[in-house]
Amino acid sequence: MRACVLGANGQLGRALVASLEGQDPVGLGHADLDIGDAEAVAAYDFSPFDVVLNAAAWTKVDAAETDPAGAWRANALGPAYLTGAARRHGFALVQVSTEYVFDGTEPGPIPESAPLSPLGVYGASKAAGELAVLSAADIRSVVVRTSWVVGDGANFVATMARLAMNGASPDVVDDQFGRPTFTHDLAAAVLALAGSGSGIYHVTNDGEPVSWCGLAREMFERCGRDPADVRAVSTAQYGADKPHLARRPANSVLDLSRVTLAGITMPAWRDALDEHLGVNS
Repeated sequence: MRACVLGANGQLGRALVASLEGQDPVGLGHADLDIGDAEAVAAYDFSPFDVVLNAAAWTKVDAAETDPAGAWRANALGPAYLTGAARRHGFALVQVSTEYVFDGTEPGPIPESAPLSPLGVYGASKAAGELAVLSAADIRSVVVRTSWVVGDGANFVATMARLAMNGASPDVVDDQFGRPTFTHDLAAAVLALAGSGSGIYHVTNDGEPVSWCGLAREMFERCGRDPADVRAVSTAQYGADKPHLARRPANSVLDLSRVTLAGITMPAWRDALDEHLGVNS
């Protein structure tokens, strides 16, 4: 399988390229190909590739509220242009999406069939990108929704490790729940689905859901700090003096039943966290 990875400089993009080592992948960052540029996508020669893995995205959730055009350009128009390229060149397209396409009010793990109900610009732009890909019945496509991504780069786990080591005692939201997704495990699942899947799959690490505060406390403990140094606050308390914040889903827990039926077992997130941190290695 000859693959092209878009967004190759991001956390997931780097993990995808690493997972494809020995298979001659091509990784493209934004400077190499701006997927929001229709002419650039149309001009790019995708003919050598069996699959294109689109991990390129606008991921700045709060900034999307003040620059909706930027978010829609990358997250909605980009996948639409790639759909046209898939039609012309015959490659399978894997679109990486997010739990932000839901409002998080549904109880329990959210299935793939739940109606789209984004709370803000970021989620709406990602939902539009999904629809652009899935509405093209004449191409082979997979949409992979994930959440709380952790890899090599800026992410919540890295931030909490830095705060723990610097002696900080942060306020962290305790009424938003989900599961972290580590890019090594996510990349493996994406590649497995690229070769055999179709439609929509939810992919996160497995295990009992946790709040952002709970995850922060796990990190503090692993850094030798007292978990109680992380102060639990509500979303309303945290956002009281931050009017610029976009609304977040309270429930980000995705149902893993379909990906499990596809033969893909996702490791428990606590084990993946230890592996990510090199605990006991």
